Amino acid sequence: MITEQQLLDFMRETAYKPMTYQELEQHFEIEDAADFKAFLIMLNTLEESGKVLLTRNNRYGMPERMDLVRGRLQAHAKGFAFLIPEDREHPDVYIHANDMKSAMNGDTVLVKVTSQGPSGGRLEGEIVRIVTRAVTQVVGVFQSHEVYGFVIPDDKRINRDIFIPRTNFNGAVDGQKVVAKIVSYPEGRAAAEGEVIEILGHKDEPGIDILSVIRKHQLPEAFPDEVVEEAEKAPDAITEEEIIQQGRRDLRGLNIVTIDGEDAKDLDDAVNVEKLPNGNYRLGVHIADVGYYVKENSKLDQEAYNRGCSVYLVDRVIPMLPQRLSNGICSLNPQVDRLTLSCEMEFNDQMKVVKHDIFTSVIKTKERMTYSNVRKILEGEEPELLERYKDLVDDFHLMKEIALKLRAMRMRRGAVDFDFEESKIIVDEECKPVDIVKRERSIAEQIIEEFMLAANETVAEHFHWLKVPFIYRVHEDPDQEKLQNFLAFAANFGHHVKGRGNAIHPRALQSLLEDINGTKEQTVISTMMLRSMKQAKYDSEMSGHFGLAAEFYSHFTSPIRRYPDLVIHRVIREVIENNGALPENRQEYLAGRMADIAQQSSERERVAVEAERDTEKMKKAEYMLDKVGEEFEGMISSVTSFGMFIELENTVEGLIRLSALTDDYYHFDDQHMALIGERTSKVFRIGDEVKIRVARVSMEEYTIDFEMVDMKPRDERPGGFSGGRGGKGGRPAGGGGRGGAKSGSGGFTGSRGGKGAPTGAGSSRGGRSADESSKGGRGGRSGASNTAGSAGGKGGGKPRGERRAGDAGGSTGRSKGAVSFGFGSGKGGYSSTAGGQEGTSASGQGNGLNSGSSRGEGSFKSGKGGGKGGKGGSGRKNTSPSGVFIGEGATPGGVQEGGAPRRKRKKSKGAPANGTAAFVRKKKK
Repeated sequence: MITEQQLLDFMRETAYKPMTYQELEQHFEIEDAADFKAFLIMLNTLEESGKVLLTRNNRYGMPERMDLVRGRLQAHAKGFAFLIPEDREHPDVYIHANDMKSAMNGDTVLVKVTSQGPSGGRLEGEIVRIVTRAVTQVVGVFQSHEVYGFVIPDDKRINRDIFIPRTNFNGAVDGQKVVAKIVSYPEGRAAAEGEVIEILGHKDEPGIDILSVIRKHQLPEAFPDEVVEEAEKAPDAITEEEIIQQGRRDLRGLNIVTIDGEDAKDLDDAVNVEKLPNGNYRLGVHIADVGYYVKENSKLDQEAYNRGCSVYLVDRVIPMLPQRLSNGICSLNPQVDRLTLSCEMEFNDQMKVVKHDIFTSVIKTKERMTYSNVRKILEGEEPELLERYKDLVDDFHLMKEIALKLRAMRMRRGAVDFDFEESKIIVDEECKPVDIVKRERSIAEQIIEEFMLAANETVAEHFHWLKVPFIYRVHEDPDQEKLQNFLAFAANFGHHVKGRGNAIHPRALQSLLEDINGTKEQTVISTMMLRSMKQAKYDSEMSGHFGLAAEFYSHFTSPIRRYPDLVIHRVIREVIENNGALPENRQEYLAGRMADIAQQSSERERVAVEAERDTEKMKKAEYMLDKVGEEFEGMISSVTSFGMFIELENTVEGLIRLSALTDDYYHFDDQHMALIGERTSKVFRIGDEVKIRVARVSMEEYTIDFEMVDMKPRDERPGGFSGGRGGKGGRPAGGGGRGGAKSGSGGFTGSRGGKGAPTGAGSSRGGRSADESSKGGRGGRSGASNTAGSAGGKGGGKPRGERRAGDAGGSTGRSKGAVSFGFGSGKGGYSSTAGGQEGTSASGQGNGLNSGSSRGEGSFKSGKGGGKGGKGGSGRKNTSPSGVFIGEGATPGGVQEGGAPRRKRKKSKGAPANGTAAFVRKKKK
């Protein structure tokens, strides 16, 4: 019987042309009825999985031979996505929102490449088939509409709400966080349909936010009963008989210690050092032998495979293994015997490994040390610590010496060392954030980091040359296009990286990191460099680690919290027990498993990282919630076309939107990553220090908005901006709409009068000057049909328009406070006044207009007519052809009269009270 691999290899041959199943049957000479049935099942399975395509002519072929690319979709909240091809050599493909074919984040799809940018630029394509769906359930806020409802997804990459029929509410009420199972996926413009399967609680209840993240990423919490039962069978201690029977090397007499954080409970690594008579160093790294207790294919092993790794959320840890093991017999607690796998390395004065040994062992750690205490001992800060650990002080100083030399060796080799500041969020009993502190990366942390790196490299190289099935940690060379873009970016700051042709050695990148150390651009250049690189992952084949400049690398040192480490521990012990080799049957079995384990572990790692980032982002936003209005010092960490991100000292990051930069119009210079003022030539660059005020915090999006302190509003500078066009009057007897009044230092042009009906009257009135010593605004152009132009504003200068009152059928509102300004919006002008003047927004008399509501200060006045009067703040965006309005004290939402009602997904985006009046230009279509 033909195998799946044989069939795929045949179809990949250059001479192959798509065949029908009958032609394939003849080619492979399938005559037996049972074999033929199995062959058809295999073809159907391959076709359903997208590995093989069935053409319109009922012929089978390979997707790549038909100019299609298979891969996983990485969607963006704005609707577009990138295809991450399964073929590692194929570049990513950009998918426009219109070409998504209802696919969702994580789906496996087939994509047809439709275009490519100049000089081998970005590929673009469209989805032609969704092979498998990744999203099966959605977490979000339930919104009830009596006979139907919606679940608004927490994951903004799912940009369509989930429709819930009333029969599928299952007790859910408005405002609750729920889990919805998708029962039918979207077709065309229709929404996906779902059923509520779990109600988490009201969205504002304590703890529901973290629980939502757990459900969103489908993280397992409680262990199944059968897994717990297996864990409970583990012993509390080991016996001498076990040690002797297994032939383990006894290291209990050595000065072996663990060094971890204060709150660590799963201690899986311990170290010792020694200076040899020949001047060399001996380093011992001893790792808990978790594989001895977690047997292959046991319930514990299957659960660990499914989880992939431990997940460290802000307020809890979701462990890979039950605490009975991770905090018990597998934890290298002080003064107790523990089974371990040891890697001893001897280094010469150049820190090259001249001898190494990997073996099973038993240890008894002398002390459970913390990073902070080791640092204090090395710095001689506390005499009582020096006295308490006097038998270990010399060892700690030797550890420091070895670690610094190992680091220097890695730097000479060209390892890229990113020294990012990390933070820790402190929460109370109700999971409310009370503080954000920076994580310390002292010499004590560096000691353990260097020792673990050395052991991981040594183990990887040893078993690579043994040619046994293994799992490696690989980091492929950066994509050349991304790397070249980064180099151009760094050059904007005056930093140039040398290379041969397009090849850049990691040593050159490390040299750049050293050059920028301590500069204001250090963080952003480091971040952009990291983004230009590929993600590290697990693989059954060793292809090197670019970031570490290492030819061989693996993860050996954390089997309690990482499944790949646990797997290679079993391989190591099995090789040791079989005198350096594996039986043939085990070699074949493990070789067939390693690729799958590597892929699963990489995927679970990505899920864990996303979940950890989600909870961190969430709690940072919550921490800043009660700090709205407070001022902080910060640094510009990123500049974009829509604003700039500011990072505070506590690592919280917020956005100053372009519309909040009210003293000028700013243009984004993508080459220099800067915002440049159109009139003032003021420049905001990455690394600039700024003083900001917390403007608002969104707990729906978990975003933070800042605004600049002491920034003058745009309307206080000498003007030159025209008011908008007035509204169009109603047919029977409507008055003309009034254009927006401008105020400032003078020089603003009044708006055009509205176009009246045959018996109506338009009005055109210039904006009044706020400064008595300034020139008044020019009177607006008269409206058509029995309309009159209004006068120019009062001022010290000579009015440029004649002051005449127009007979307009509008309403007048009087307000107090500082002068603000409005502007027109094509048909139906905005008018916003905030004191010191009268503001009029005329309206027509008829039915079916979009109208705003006026509350006096800085708000909209509306009419009631068939004419198009002043437009209110809408539930989505206060936009117009001439710009985007952000009015001071604007009402939260406009009233839409006429037309079909629509569901409001979010609260109004109208500016809150005490907002700043501004507008942002839009490009003309």
